[in-house]
Amino acid sequence: MEKKWYILQVHSGFEEKVKATLEERIRKEALEEFFGGFLIPTEQVVEMIKGSRKTSSRRFFPGYMLVSMVLNDRTWHTVHENMPRVVGFVGDDLNPVPLSDEDAAKIIGRIQDGSERPRPKVIFDIGEVVRVIDGPFANFQGVVDEVFPEKGRVRVMVSIFGRETPVELEFVQVSNT
Repeated sequence: MEKKWYILQVHSGFEEKVKATLEERIRKEALEEFFGGFLIPTEQVVEMIKGSRKTSSRRFFPGYMLVSMVLNDRTWHTVHENMPRVVGFVGDDLNPVPLSDEDAAKIIGRIQDGSERPRPKVIFDIGEVVRVIDGPFANFQGVVDEVFPEKGRVRVMVSIFGRETPVELEFVQVSNT
């Protein structure tokens, strides 16, 4: 009995509630051997709020969760039938197709990456006008000259004493104007 990953569509914002309800139902029906677990695809994001750095959790597939399970009539009914806030399986709802091992690994990897290394909440584009909100150049405006996504940094051309000066800042130190 090999467990496969399936995508389950649920009402957005109720992923944790559905997960808890499913875990309780599986425990009551003694079906633990058929289920491997549930994942809600989330990542940590960093932003500046009122001058301080805040880390929060963000779902990158809102309204969806991954279910590792052996698919048979009994498990399908456990997950699908009379489950509040469950829309159904993605794809063919009656005969769900599991995620490929590669796709499942990509999503699981992104979840693990997002929890270990928080991402910036906003990504910037070259040529975009931004405002510096933290650091010695706070309240200056500038234009994004270069973006370093792997470092979480951006180079902004800021006008200081009438001259364009490149300033390298963290993503959280700038905001869209």
